[in-house]
Order: sequence, then C-alpha cells, then structure tokens
Amino acid sequence: MKPTMFSSLARQAGRLWALVLAAGLAVTMAGIGPADAHGEKSQAAFLRMRTLNWYDVKWSKTNVTVNEEYEITGKLHIMNAWPAAIEIPAQCFLNTGQPGAMAARLGVWVGGTFTPRSMKLEVGKTYAFRVLLKARRPGHWHTHVQLSVKTGGPIPGPGQYIDIKGNFSDYTDDVKLLNGTTVDIETYGISKIYMWHLFWIIVGGWWILYWFGKRGFIGRFAWVASGKAEEVITPQERMVGAITLVAVLLVVIVFYAMTVSGNPNTIPLQAGDFHNIQALENEVDSGPITLKYLNGTYKVPGRELVANFKITNNGKEPVRIGEFNTAGLRFLNPDVFTSKVEYPDYLLADRGLSLSDNSPIAPGETRDVAVSVQDARWDTERLSGLAYDVDSSFAGVLFFFSPSGARYPMEVSGAVIPTFMPV
Repeated sequence: MKPTMFSSLARQAGRLWALVLAAGLAVTMAGIGPADAHGEKSQAAFLRMRTLNWYDVKWSKTNVTVNEEYEITGKLHIMNAWPAAIEIPAQCFLNTGQPGAMAARLGVWVGGTFTPRSMKLEVGKTYAFRVLLKARRPGHWHTHVQLSVKTGGPIPGPGQYIDIKGNFSDYTDDVKLLNGTTVDIETYGISKIYMWHLFWIIVGGWWILYWFGKRGFIGRFAWVASGKAEEVITPQERMVGAITLVAVLLVVIVFYAMTVSGNPNTIPLQAGDFHNIQALENEVDSGPITLKYLNGTYKVPGRELVANFKITNNGKEPVRIGEFNTAGLRFLNPDVFTSKVEYPDYLLADRGLSLSDNSPIAPGETRDVAVSVQDARWDTERLSGLAYDVDSSFAGVLFFFSPSGARYPMEVSGAVIPTFMPV
C-alpha cells in the first residue's frame, strides 16, 4: 500500500512530537531534588483524630549507623469514635512509613504477638506495639509508625527523624535458608534480577520501537480518522505479534520450570490473618473517672478548641488534667508537666492546654470544666480542617494524673461548632 503525503507528514510530526516530549521530560527530571514533607498532613482531620490514638510512642535511638538495630514502641488505642466512612480494622497491618527502604523491618509485635501479616484489632481496645528496624541507607530520614487498614489505607502515627551514618555498601541482611545455608538477601540473586530486568527492558523497547516505527501514534490516529481503521494493522504485523506472544510465553514457562527445579525446598507466600490479639488492661477508659462531654467550639482564627466536660472523680486521690492527645499531637498542661518532655518538637505543644479551673478534682467531686486546647499546630498539622468536616467533630484522649503518679487516659469525642469570627 503506497503511503500518501498526508500519512508521511503525520508520521514525521509524530516522531518530532515524541522527541520534544522526551526532551522536555528529561529537562524537568534534571531539576528534581529530594522531597522533605510530612505526608500525613494530606489526610483529613477526622481520619487522623477519630480512628487511632498513638501514645507513649518512643524511638529507642535517633542516631544509628548502618546495620545497627533500633525500635519504635508505644500504645495504640482504636477509637470508639471510629468514623462510619472507614471500615473498622478487622483486617489491618502495622508497618512503618519512611521515604523508601531506609531501614529494614526485622519484626513487628502487637499485643506481644509476632505479626508479620495482617491482623484483626477491636474498636475500643488498646494494644502495645513494637517495631524492630535495622538501619540500611545513610541519611536524615523521617520515620513514622503506621497502621494500614483495609479500604482505609495507611493511617500514620507520630514521626521522628532518624540519622543513619556509615556506608550503604556495608549493609548486610543475612538469613538462614531451609537447607541450612546463610545468604545475604540484600545481594542474593541480584545478578539474575539485573539480567531479567535488562532482558525484558530490551524486549519491551524493541516492541515499542517496532510499532512506533510503523507510522507512530499520530499517524495511526490519522488513518483511523480517515476511515482506514481496518488497514492500520497489516497481516505481516499480526504475524509478528503472534510470534512475539508465543516466544514470551515459552521464555516464561521454560525458565520458571528451571527455577523451580533448581530450588525444590520452598514455602509459599504466607497468607491468613492473626486474631485474638491481646489488648492491654487498665488503659483507656479504665480509671476511676466519669466524664461527659457537654459541648464545644473550635475558634478558627484563634486555632483553639474549647471543650466543656462534666467530670466526676470516683477515686481515692485528687486528679488533674495534664494532657490532650490527638492525631499524634500532644497538648500539655504546663502546671502538670514541669520538666521537658522527649517528643518530636513539631508534634509537641508544651503549653497548649489550659483549664477553666486548674485545681485538682477532689475524690467524690463533680465539676464542670472547660478544656482549652490552643496552639499553632492545629494549623501547621492541618487539624483545623475539622471545622470544615461534614460533622465537625473532634476526638482524642485526655490524660488525668494523681499525686501518686497514677495516670488515667480517657477517650473524648463530640461535635463542635466552628467559629470564624476574629478573637
């Protein structure tokens, strides 16, 4: 079939367009630098406040060397205020959020159970967790603990910067195989991985060039637009496609069989969920405190949440409110926390909590208390978005403290009225 002048021009225009696009993409990528951001800020305020409450979170080390182990520990409360828009964590997975494989995850324990796979957690329960990591790539990396929930995605907890020193080339990850030999899975089989990637890149590149050289995208579009859709693919091209399909299937089948015969002792990828994870006792909502939420407001210009409660102390000691924790942020009462608290600074408002009556609540006393939570971190961590949610609700955990050192965490939640007038 003799090409027309129109099809030849379309073919040349298509090639020129592809060359310009590739050049522009290369120039754009050349100016890309490393990203430094807190991705959890992109999540809605209701999702971070009403799903999970992370507290007592600690990083065993913040300065490590390559191959050095460190861990993240803490407690995770599954909120009773869990929103209806998110599926409850009947299938979830505890992991870390970090910018790539900067550390290897050696193990995860929830409720004292080793949980390398998904698990079921119950709403209203509190669980202890531990994540063991091994430093891999040198750098200054922001590392979160996070819970990935089916249909809800990853819900990150508080994050801390980890400084990893040393040389990446020194990293090893030794694992003992079923046959008794020990291999470094960081480099085990890496030559075959490179070989197969290169092979399929060449095959894929040839496939793209073959079809692109047969008139290009714009040229084929022009043929279809001119009513020649049935003539776009010739019998010869159909034969090339069929031969390529058969060749690819043969390569996959033959080399898969060779790999299986060379590695007879294998186990399948493990599936199934963990159930009956042991929850902590005497944690959230287990203290001698009766608490009723009355009403509240969120002052948008002042970045202040004011929540009114009726509180009854049923215990034998006076108690004071010392902290409000939500979405990993800690708002502290400076009259209770008189010394420096070790916690990421961007998540710590050490003077962010005040009370209408800061005196201790005596045993047997019932008192109406207005709790004011005010700090710029409402905005910087984008929690002020609660004022624009469809139900404008907040949630978190209030911590009560007694003179003997006892601590009573109590979950609180409720609707608030946004106020947009200047303070």
